[in-house]
Amino acid sequence: MKYLIYTIIALAVVFIGISVGKLDFQNLLEGDSMYALIVILASLCVIVLMSILLVSRTISKKQDS
Repeated sequence: MKYLIYTIIALAVVFIGISVGKLDFQNLLEGDSMYALIVILASLCVIVLMSILLVSRTISKKQDS
């Protein structure tokens, strides 16, 4: 499960990298830039959620021991 979480985080980072390339800084809220911003925000949410999951699994393992 740990490797799956790290893979999901890595994919989110890749999506952020691809989406940054699609940004048009002159018109951030129009066309493809808007969709790229949505993907970046969603990917950041995934990274935060997966990090919380990793920390909670670590805490759970320490309490069981």
